[in-house]
Amino acid sequence: MATDARPRVLVVDDEPDITKVIKAGLESAGFKVDAFNDPYQALSHFKPDYYDVLIFDIRMPILTGFQLYREIRKRDSKAKVCFMTAFEVYREEFSKMFPSYDINCFIKKPVRTKDLQLMVKAQLENR
Repeated sequence: MATDARPRVLVVDDEPDITKVIKAGLESAGFKVDAFNDPYQALSHFKPDYYDVLIFDIRMPILTGFQLYREIRKRDSKAKVCFMTAFEVYREEFSKMFPSYDINCFIKKPVRTKDLQLMVKAQLENR
């Protein structure tokens, strides 16, 4: 068993600059962060019950954040996710695709590091 008790966060965004900034911002607040720019690579490294919070960009070219979430849920039905987008928030679209899931964490890019840290901490408190 790992001795590192820091909360673990998985970040997936197709833009390397964004994952780099998010990873640094969350690590500065004490989180352990794994960041991927390829959703399929993230999926291949995913382990059930390993991550405390998942952050997925909604618009990625090879696999959207919603599609990635669908695949993750097959492996871990308790996964907590925040969706990120530079566009309008997709709550309504998400609700249509996943009517039985209650997701209330949508992050609008650009996001300030402090706000991101607070959103992730709020997800951790909703266990």
